[in-house]
Amino acid sequence: MKRSASAVWQGDLKQGHGALATHSGVLKETPYSFGTRFEQAPGTNPEELLAAAHAGCFTMALSAALGGAGFVPKRLATQAVVSLEQVDGQWTINHVQLNTEAWVPGITVTQFQEIAAGAKANCPVSRLFKADISLSAKLEAS
Repeated sequence: MKRSASAVWQGDLKQGHGALATHSGVLKETPYSFGTRFEQAPGTNPEELLAAAHAGCFTMALSAALGGAGFVPKRLATQAVVSLEQVDGQWTINHVQLNTEAWVPGITVTQFQEIAAGAKANCPVSRLFKADISLSAKLEAS
């Protein structure tokens, strides 16, 4: 299974602007810019999208793990906070904080903590942050 998204950028870093799109059409010409990433301008940014992906992935993984242990959650809600900071002069995503709240009948705190830790370690987006990334870079003729 493969999913895709694309980005187009025009101009320099600070004055330029871009648009994001997903193959599904959920995002279509969604604006992003220096202002949306490093200031408070309206629009999205890569870190926000990573946070949404991680929150969604972890919550589904947690639901699956709970189900595998015989529990049916009534409600799971997760917020992911992606930290983008300067590290040795390079912008770096150096931490993701997952905050989840759950309503799961019949489970103990210890059981829930163990299952949640497993879901964090095994959700595909958690593993992505440790993955090798390949690149194909093609320069168009001027």
